[in-house]
Amino acid sequence: MAYTSRKDIPEKYKWNLGDIFTTPQDWETAFAEFEKNYTQLAQYKGKLADKAALLEFLKLSDQTDVKLGQLYCYACMSYNEDSQDSEKQARYSRVYGLLTKYSALTSFVSPELSSLPDSLLKKYAADPDFSDYDVMLKNILSGKKHILSAEEEMLMANVGSFSSQFQEVFSRLDSGDIKFRKITVDGKKVQLGHGVYSMLLQHKDQAVRKKAFETYYKSYIEVINTLAGLYEGSVKADVFRARARKFKSAMEAALFYEQVDKKVYDNLIKCLHANFEPMHRYIALRKKLLGVETLNMYDLYVPIFEDADISCEYEEACELVKKGLAPLGKDYLDVVQHAFDNRWIDVCETPTKRTGAYSMGVPGVHPYMLLNYQKTTHDVFTIAHEMGHSMHTYYSEKAQPVAKADYKIFVAEVASTCNEVLLLKYLLSTVTDDNVKKYLLQYYLDMLRTTMYRQAMFAEFEQITHAMAEKGQPLTAESMCKKYLKLNKMYYGKAVRHNKEIKYEWARIPHFYRAFYVYKYSTGIISAVCIAEKILSEGAPAVEKYKQFLSLGGSMDPVSELKVAGVDLTSSEPFDVVAKSFRDTLSQLEELCK
Repeated sequence: MAYTSRKDIPEKYKWNLGDIFTTPQDWETAFAEFEKNYTQLAQYKGKLADKAALLEFLKLSDQTDVKLGQLYCYACMSYNEDSQDSEKQARYSRVYGLLTKYSALTSFVSPELSSLPDSLLKKYAADPDFSDYDVMLKNILSGKKHILSAEEEMLMANVGSFSSQFQEVFSRLDSGDIKFRKITVDGKKVQLGHGVYSMLLQHKDQAVRKKAFETYYKSYIEVINTLAGLYEGSVKADVFRARARKFKSAMEAALFYEQVDKKVYDNLIKCLHANFEPMHRYIALRKKLLGVETLNMYDLYVPIFEDADISCEYEEACELVKKGLAPLGKDYLDVVQHAFDNRWIDVCETPTKRTGAYSMGVPGVHPYMLLNYQKTTHDVFTIAHEMGHSMHTYYSEKAQPVAKADYKIFVAEVASTCNEVLLLKYLLSTVTDDNVKKYLLQYYLDMLRTTMYRQAMFAEFEQITHAMAEKGQPLTAESMCKKYLKLNKMYYGKAVRHNKEIKYEWARIPHFYRAFYVYKYSTGIISAVCIAEKILSEGAPAVEKYKQFLSLGGSMDPVSELKVAGVDLTSSEPFDVVAKSFRDTLSQLEELCK
């Protein structure tokens, strides 16, 4: 569903930003009013020890956050409609600048609250008048031991201004300075790049995949010592910041601020090590079904089954999604239908529209979804995925006060992936074409392979490199390549050739510059699959627990929130459930392919 101009798109396929501001002029009026009034928050500086002043400030801050959120979301989504519209560009630039000013103006809050006596913070946190803010106050209280003196905090801020540059330098190198070569594909010269490389790994000709893989990695190998130096610097910066704030390790620091028990991280690695068998079995089946003499690392992304897409119009895709989500009950589906009917979704692609898809919650209004829908199976699943994000936001904002409505990133992909799994299970139970069924089974297995296993392998690599740095061991290109190759062999098994280039893969992963982040992809999909399995097997009781989870926002730590939905990531049960799901799916595919 691509159009050359936005004005040609039927209204029903465009989101209605009028639910936020009726016209751009209304946005301008609200912007001017906000710009005039938000500075009044500064008058509370130095007064937050007083109960009445603190409560007044927090309530005013909530109101201000909602107004700023609405200004930002309207400007951002409007800009995403057409990135070449100068008026929309200017609007987005202005509100982004205002957001920066607002952050600076309110930067006094955390340090001032952290300086309050423990007894006073505990008193306020237990006071019913502060029920909307008890989580925030408890978090400040628990983090006090990691807050430094004013002089030390200033020093840390100055250090942070350059120690975070490793990520930026990597980004510049990866997106501009690394020179990728051209290769010949189907008789034509093709310029390699990140996107083109991903597409060529799906090319049906193994020779093309091989050439793309070797040529792509050659560009990284040529600067591998520079990349090793950048990553070593980033890891050392993580270690420095953790030690300066009195944490035992960089991992402990990262998990502390996410409110995640280290047991979860350790349990993830341990349980996946105990469940390599289905992964290795799937890799062996992929080799057999592709009919290749040798399965290589560059053969893991090519589709096994062709011409198996569920090609349908957008309305039909929405009906499929609703049928897949039917186990979640009428009240859930009513909101989904309302989103479809009331233009919460921007559906069609245009040349100047932002690519991809996302869900954006607008405080005090409702979530919105951006799509670029095409008639493919992937895009049907994208509707379900983004609707999961939107429903999580919808339930949280409906149930929680402003201060507790935002949920942690740790649980952000659970609802979206749960929707995908429910849709997949529905399709598998209804499709009659064996080729489509094979494709869907492969889709699920690859989802688990790339999101659960591969991201856990990345997480284990991060754990190893930071532990090395904390022991004073050098992170050289050679040492990191050796560690990475060992992990790759462990996770993928003996059915695939571990091509020499794959040991350099760590050097191109941007997420490594945001330490201890990738494990959340693994725990997210594990949680989602467990919840979906419980919903399908237990029915109403599991659905009720899941909706309670969706409604929690940030009112609890994320690991405890998942326990409400019946998922305890500190135990082996969720991992056993997903391993069984992987095995059962694999058995179905093996049976169909006999």
